[in-house]
Amino acid sequence: MDATPEKQERWDHRMETPLAVASGLFLGSYAVRVLAHDLPRVWLDVCLAVTLVTWAVFLVDYAVRFRLSGLGPLRFVRAHLLATVVLILPLLRPLQMVKIYEQVQRRRAKPRLTLYARVMAYSTLTVTLLGFAGALAVYQHERGAPGATIRTFGDSVWWACETLTTVGYGDVTPVTPVGRAIAVGMMACGVALIGAVTGSFSSWLIQTFAREDEKRPPGDFPGAS
Repeated sequence: MDATPEKQERWDHRMETPLAVASGLFLGSYAVRVLAHDLPRVWLDVCLAVTLVTWAVFLVDYAVRFRLSGLGPLRFVRAHLLATVVLILPLLRPLQMVKIYEQVQRRRAKPRLTLYARVMAYSTLTVTLLGFAGALAVYQHERGAPGATIRTFGDSVWWACETLTTVGYGDVTPVTPVGRAIAVGMMACGVALIGAVTGSFSSWLIQTFAREDEKRPPGDFPGAS
């Protein structure tokens, strides 16, 4: 299979919808398995099968992208870090929808949103998907653990909000190794996302004030003679 930019672009375009559907199906089937764990075993098995099929879709997509790239394994991993992490960590698989949305926006001659609005939109979408997936994962591992303070899904959602915003009241905390590992990852993501939003907002304010100053006549500036 020859590695050409045209083939890679065609593959990206062809896989946008399947990957978005796979991401949604994964999140939906995982949510059903966690929140409706009292369902008959057959339905839980169906949800598990859907989860495995979505992983297979990501695996095939990753393998084809590797063949089309013409890169070595290490260079490909560095160039496609998000796809690699998503393939390894199922918890981050819903974030693939953010990447697909960005690809669709990039193909437009002129994006509908400004740069700063896109940063806000991507950050909001990322926080929502990551928070929901993280809350599901923590609830799954914490609800029956000895000494756990996260007993309901509501507790888990509250904890996810605390963690992503780096508030950390400490009223509910994970006690299992898996739950704490998820917490560390969500803390890192929360710091990065808050930094991106804060930096983008500050830059937007500076540029707005700079444009207003440029429109003023020289005599209107404070202290001008």
